Amino acid sequence: MSDPGLRRSLSVWQAVGLSVALMAPSMAANINPQQTASAAGRAVPLAFLLSAVGVLLVAYGFVRLCQYYEHSGSVYAFVGATLGPRAGVVSGIGLLGTYTFYAVVTSSAAGTLGTAFLTQVGIWPKRGTSLLLIVEGATIALILLITAVIAVRLISGSAPGGQHFTLSVFTYTSDAGLSGVFLGAVFGFLSFAGFEAAATLGEETREPKRNIPKAILGTAIFGGAFFVVVTAIEMMAFGSDAGAFHDSASLLGDLSTSYVGAWVGDVITLGAAISAFGCCLACVVGGSRLLFALGRDAVGDRGIGKTSAQGAPAIAATVVAGLAVLIVTVSAVFFGATASDTFAWSGSIGTLILLVIYLLTTIGSILLVFVRRKMDVPGWQVVFPLGALALLGYTVYVNVVPYPTSGPARWFPVVAAAVLLLAVVAVFAAPAYTRRVGERLAISRGDTSQPTH
Repeated sequence: MSDPGLRRSLSVWQAVGLSVALMAPSMAANINPQQTASAAGRAVPLAFLLSAVGVLLVAYGFVRLCQYYEHSGSVYAFVGATLGPRAGVVSGIGLLGTYTFYAVVTSSAAGTLGTAFLTQVGIWPKRGTSLLLIVEGATIALILLITAVIAVRLISGSAPGGQHFTLSVFTYTSDAGLSGVFLGAVFGFLSFAGFEAAATLGEETREPKRNIPKAILGTAIFGGAFFVVVTAIEMMAFGSDAGAFHDSASLLGDLSTSYVGAWVGDVITLGAAISAFGCCLACVVGGSRLLFALGRDAVGDRGIGKTSAQGAPAIAATVVAGLAVLIVTVSAVFFGATASDTFAWSGSIGTLILLVIYLLTTIGSILLVFVRRKMDVPGWQVVFPLGALALLGYTVYVNVVPYPTSGPARWFPVVAAAVLLLAVVAVFAAPAYTRRVGERLAISRGDTSQPTH
């Protein structure tokens, strides 16, 4: 019986669902900004604003590439077809590594937020996608409502502790500096990460060249507005106290308890925990499509390149989930990591890899659209990908220069670089595979002009 392959049965909203689930706004707004505060201080919203601008600029490249290519390998196909198969494989393995690390991040977040919920309601330590998306949507709606209530109380002067509305949260203090804002922006990019996940459904979504770009751009725009507004209100509600902000286990859960009522905080924390679980599943979905695409070109329709009778890459999904479990196990057994440790460590490592992948993808989009002129696009629009390169490049720079010399942070660039180096070694050690990738990518596009080295 032949391999059924991936089935083109998904709507634009299901593609949006994967991107939103992987971005997990309700989880991210509760548990990511605290890490940014440790570097950026009160300027958390400024860091998120910079991240939002960067993501929208990167989204331009993804949109153009998705309008030209339709492939389950996402950046593996985009970079492979524009910069060559070797760069494509490195990008694919890199993004696979990011999604795997993010599966660790979100499983850790689910545990942290779930514990916070059970603690808040006083019962600790006792005992599909559509449903998860409904819960995510309901939690986001509740978060926006609570944010509006907090904003009204801040503006009217009736907030607890005399807190008030102020735009100082968009300015940085002298001790943090602009470099601290860009350093904290790593967790801003972590919050947005996943906006591009719909690209992995290029072979399963109906009318992908129209629907996938819509899903990616729509998710990026929504995420930008959501995170900037919500983090600004959060920091104001904490009185611009970066220390108290950083120490919160669930930002909106704690603020809802203070500004509205304890039960509202419990509901939001539970919703965020479910969001984290949904995000973990989405990481496995996105990662499995990447691994499937890599495997299909390496070994054909068998092993990780094989789909189940339902048209899902079940073996690849099992491998991705297994790798995430392995990372958690090694971190806990050999390094004594807690859930908060694995969250911060894996988030930092995964995002550093992701920034490099975004850089390669953006360069690929410049070559496709503005150098090879494969698409009819006004030349002035090159400012968007060039802006993305500048912002991404500086963010990577401030995270490695000066190089961290103490604590776990000194290992983050090392592990991220090791993943990418492993990918580079793999492609040079398997030249036949690289040639096969070039041939498969050319066939999938119907174009024999792509570079094959």
